Amino acid sequence: MFFSSVLSSGHGSVSDGSSNFWRGLIGSGRNSTGIKVTPETALGVPILQNCVTLLAESMGQLPLELYHRRDKGQREAAINHPLYDVLRYQPNGFQTPYEFQECKQMACGLRGNSFSWIDRRDDGNVKALWPLMNDATQVLKGADLLPYYRIGSNEPVPMRMVHHVRWGSLNHYVGMSPIELHAEAVGLAQAVRQYTGKSFANGVAVSGVIERPREAPAIKDQATIDRILDQWGSKFGGMDNAKKVAFLQEGMAFKPVSMNHVDAEIVNILKLTGTDVARMYKIPLPMVNDLEKANYNTIEQLLIQFVVFALLPWVKRHEQAMMRDFLLPQDRREYFIEFNLSGLLRGDQKSRYEAYAIGRQWGWLSVNDIRRLENMPPVPGGDVYLQPLNMVDASKGMPDLNNPNVRAQLELQQREIERILANE
Repeated sequence: MFFSSVLSSGHGSVSDGSSNFWRGLIGSGRNSTGIKVTPETALGVPILQNCVTLLAESMGQLPLELYHRRDKGQREAAINHPLYDVLRYQPNGFQTPYEFQECKQMACGLRGNSFSWIDRRDDGNVKALWPLMNDATQVLKGADLLPYYRIGSNEPVPMRMVHHVRWGSLNHYVGMSPIELHAEAVGLAQAVRQYTGKSFANGVAVSGVIERPREAPAIKDQATIDRILDQWGSKFGGMDNAKKVAFLQEGMAFKPVSMNHVDAEIVNILKLTGTDVARMYKIPLPMVNDLEKANYNTIEQLLIQFVVFALLPWVKRHEQAMMRDFLLPQDRREYFIEFNLSGLLRGDQKSRYEAYAIGRQWGWLSVNDIRRLENMPPVPGGDVYLQPLNMVDASKGMPDLNNPNVRAQLELQQREIERILANE
């Protein structure tokens, strides 16, 4: 086939040079902690699973819209475009749009790449999108410098048949895997948890020991030893026996056993590894249920920080990859794909209403603009934009109050201000 000849002429796999190398080093081998680190095993680290699913679930719940550009900067939902139903209602035969977007971002968060097969109609438009397994998809570079994809053992296909979203890349074709890139940090988190689990399973933990003087004769009868220990435990063990006074004879002494230094540092090590994982995905710690230093006065700012620095870069990657892969070249000037993040960036209700009031009074928001932002239906006459009468061209002097249009605008503005003040 054509693609076989193209790819065999001095060009070939670009995924073997990066991703497969790291899989061989980390996935099949060991890192310095001796723990096998793979995207699947990494999900066993709670904070990493929280970070990955937080980004994936946030992507899945964002409204996704296909827009048609109109004159004068206007836009409207392109409900008649074939791609609209695929994005909004049915990407394939078994997944919902939420599940499809969530799985795409999960693959990106764990492996740095997500692949989807594009099922196209006869006219070239997208008919369905089917998820592909990362391990079964190989990225190739052709003589034209464009990526080609080999799925399983099949012949390579051109990029128009595969929707590829990639994270940051060193070779420009395959995204790096966050798990493979930070295998040491993830391996340490796994090692600490395995050590803790094995300590509980195999370790010996006693609260203290009873010592007898060296010169005292040894008790060789195990039944006598067990009887002494059982009596001690029944009298002084448990919450009901706390703070009781013990009486020891024959020179006996009770010595409590303290925790060793390694066990005492387990909690601190777990916190450190959790912080490292959160740094990998740029997630503020309160967003992954670490509320030790949370401040309710800054929760809104933390949410904005999460959206702007952690979620928005992924949103842009998905948006632009979809526009590249889904839209035909002749449609790209008229149509565009966009996630709506306004719901995540909104402040509290009082702050929003104050901002709406300013926008309404100064003329860049109409009633229907505000209702649209609040997900409410438009109302008749709600598309009127106000203009403060004292903000006019100074060379034209004061507005003519005898002009019926000016007076009507002034009265409308006054009623609007009174309505806003009445609702405060």
